[in-house]
Amino acid sequence: QVQLRESGGGLVQAGGSLRLSCAASGIIFKITSMDWYRQAPGKQRELVAGITYSGSENYADSVKGRFTISTDNAKNTVYLQMNSLKPEDTAVYYCKPRLAMLRDYWGQGTQVTVSS
Repeated sequence: QVQLRESGGGLVQAGGSLRLSCAASGIIFKITSMDWYRQAPGKQRELVAGITYSGSENYADSVKGRFTISTDNAKNTVYLQMNSLKPEDTAVYYCKPRLAMLRDYWGQGTQVTVSS
């Protein structure tokens, strides 16, 4: 049974930082590429960052240079370090394994709110 537990969200002022964590179980984490998505109110869910199991990273243009994705295979956890946060980063953030069989599966997410 797959479980994704996102945490680390909160309320922060513009310019601040947060680190999101996502603990995954039920998958072979060390050979699974992982993504972070976000969904702001009234907007479609969008891909923010991804990391392959071999360590290649990719970022949305809107977060490039501010966000960093990383993994800890020993803890089956993927992180998203978010710096220089902007009000437009406000959203619910979700992690997701890059697996076709889980394309419709989403965890509960973690809320990030950035005040101006």
